[in-house]
Amino acid sequence: VFAHPFLRADNAVLMQNRRGQSGLWGHSISGDLPIVLLQISDGANIELVRQMVQAHAYWRLKGLDVDLVIWNEDQAGYRQQLQEQILGLVSAGPEGSALDRPGGIFVRPAQQISQEDRILLQSVARVIISDRHGTLATQVSRNAAPDRVIALLAPAAGAGAGAASLVGTAAQDGLHGFLDRADMSSGDDPWPFDAVAAAVDFDNGTGAFSADGREYVIVLDEGSTTPAPWSNVLANSRLGTVVSESAPGYTWFENAHEFRLTPWHNDPVSDTGGEAFYLRDEDTGHVWSPMPKPRRGRGAYRTRHGFGYSVYEHCEDGIASELWVYVALDDAVKYSVLKLRNLSGRDRRLSAIGYVEWVLGDIRVKSQMHVITELDGASGAVIARNPYNTEFNGRVAFFDVDGDGRTWTGSRTEFLGRNGNLESPDALRRERLSGRLGVGLDPCTALQIPIALSAGQSAETAFRLGIGSDMREASALAKRVKGAAAAHDALDAVRMHWRETLSVVRVDTPDASVDALANGWLLYQTLACRYVARSGYYQSGGAFGFRDQLQDTMATVHAAPALTREHLLLSAAHQFPQGDVLHWWHPPLGRGVRTRCSDDYLWLPFAASRYFEVTGDDGVFDEVVGFIEGRLVNADEESYYDLPVLSGSQASFYEHCLRALRRGVELVGERGLPLIGSGDWNDGMNRVGMYGRGE
Repeated sequence: VFAHPFLRADNAVLMQNRRGQSGLWGHSISGDLPIVLLQISDGANIELVRQMVQAHAYWRLKGLDVDLVIWNEDQAGYRQQLQEQILGLVSAGPEGSALDRPGGIFVRPAQQISQEDRILLQSVARVIISDRHGTLATQVSRNAAPDRVIALLAPAAGAGAGAASLVGTAAQDGLHGFLDRADMSSGDDPWPFDAVAAAVDFDNGTGAFSADGREYVIVLDEGSTTPAPWSNVLANSRLGTVVSESAPGYTWFENAHEFRLTPWHNDPVSDTGGEAFYLRDEDTGHVWSPMPKPRRGRGAYRTRHGFGYSVYEHCEDGIASELWVYVALDDAVKYSVLKLRNLSGRDRRLSAIGYVEWVLGDIRVKSQMHVITELDGASGAVIARNPYNTEFNGRVAFFDVDGDGRTWTGSRTEFLGRNGNLESPDALRRERLSGRLGVGLDPCTALQIPIALSAGQSAETAFRLGIGSDMREASALAKRVKGAAAAHDALDAVRMHWRETLSVVRVDTPDASVDALANGWLLYQTLACRYVARSGYYQSGGAFGFRDQLQDTMATVHAAPALTREHLLLSAAHQFPQGDVLHWWHPPLGRGVRTRCSDDYLWLPFAASRYFEVTGDDGVFDEVVGFIEGRLVNADEESYYDLPVLSGSQASFYEHCLRALRRGVELVGERGLPLIGSGDWNDGMNRVGMYGRGE
């Protein structure tokens, strides 16, 4: 249900809220459904209560589940009388059966509601009706003065002819033309355009490996698309993003499912998202994206997916662009570095625009009412926070760009316009962005930066999407990663990391296609996507699967043995004293599913055997690891989802492996453990000594 700003609480109230959904539970309100709040202070206005009860009955009839909260604010001497009057009115009709039930009516005296809870109830209510503001008809038809509208961009005199002439030169040359220009690889630039060699391997007509195997190159001629999105997963242990060959995708922090910074759309047909970049010619008003989506320009685009980065190349009206997207090696920052070169032969005035829709939770429709945007005075970045999301309490995200003269907005409604979309946002028809930020908006952050280029000149600016655990960390991080040097250093660190990690294992087989995959790409996929991100284009998972990530670290034990060791101990810490484990769990709190799946926990000793076989590190078995506690799975259940508690008991990692085996023997009984029938399994367990330590 759309939360109209005219019917919500005042901004001053919304800014005060610090509580989350669980704060509603003490009032028997779940918070899972839209809330309409009726504030009644005078018994003479009981007709307003009658109208709202009738409205609620109508909504229920139409299948619209809404919690109607009636807040009795009458004076102390008459409050009980009004309370009884309200309850009598509700009970006398068909709505009587809905009292204090989900999707029903909740009548609460104001003196029983703390100040914090009053602020919370007003903040979560999508509609607030009060008898202090006139009749129901007056309130629902209330209008506010329209926001000040930024003037439309007026094309410069004669700009149309100049733009048209470009179409016959550099723009018609397209991507292939500007990549072939000798000056594109000039060593004089501090960070020159990277003209990739034309030689490719295993070209399927849409994409191919670069000759050195380090990149996958996709060329989209005008009007063409890939059969499905071809994505690259870029992540570190804190922040990650999934980008496609056409769009900047979505971004998360700590957990790809539970705390998304921008929205995930599982839509392989339109490949839409909540992030976008644009370029605009300030003289003509012509707008295009440096990547194929959301606003495709003329001519070809080339996308290069590399280890830890993706690059989007295009030439439009004599402006050559490269957009480098990558996630820092350690910092919770996603860089989008835009490099431009003016090949048009004349001076150009441009602007670059970056846009993100905020989620700061799992689903945007649940969180958008509560997101607050502000300008951080210390770093200059636009920050966003969601105080209603107490599970990720205090997190502060930011979006920033280098350069002077920027403008911004925190209103998605302003940026897209009425019936607008990311392909044709209304704000890009106007001179600049309004500078509007705050609370009670349809939240986003859009940043616009002017760029002037003389003929032949190059320029570069970096957009940064990041987050900190609190305001201090976010502000300090936003300051530290400013500037081109920080962006270059971050990219260098990413490329060196993957080059070192992926060079550990090299194969040389009679099949060159096997070599192309095995020498980098399969290991990169396992580490970046499967283990670190735990997310992909079609599954925004976020959780650790007990079996899944143990399998992954077995595959990466040669390249990252320390990671395998770390994950063995992490997995053991999610084992119950009975020997079974969480089938999967969500960081950071560890909510997960306890099931009857019997193969999960047997992967623990199996992966431990593999780790010891490769590394010879038997010290891991002496590491002391705790357990988690939770109720057993009931006889009539297949599983249950809960937040287990830390157990007071601990044991060696070796003992954790034994408990997994014992639990398996208990379940399978006389049929035996299927995996123990394997010679490799027995050999591995004997090497570890698992059958030689008193067992």
